[in-house]
Amino acid sequence: MQSNDELLDYGRRNGNTVYHASCTCMMGPGAMCVVDSELRVHGLERLRVIDASVMPSVTSTNTNAPTIMIAEKGADMILAKARSAGSIVARAA
Repeated sequence: MQSNDELLDYGRRNGNTVYHASCTCMMGPGAMCVVDSELRVHGLERLRVIDASVMPSVTSTNTNAPTIMIAEKGADMILAKARSAGSIVARAA
């Protein structure tokens, strides 16, 4: 029989996660949130976080598709802001 300390030591040496890193820069209005709904870092200008870290909670599936969606939406936001500021002229397709 193994002691609790031995089991804990084994877990620390051999444990790992199968989860993808996410939720470290949570999006939202709360005090624990890092970015707003437009992915801008609270309290800073001209800085956005556009990756899986903005997810407020871990998805129940692989993080690939939601991360691609976040990236697409973030790119759209940046382009829209640049266009409204007149720094990018829309090109005809």
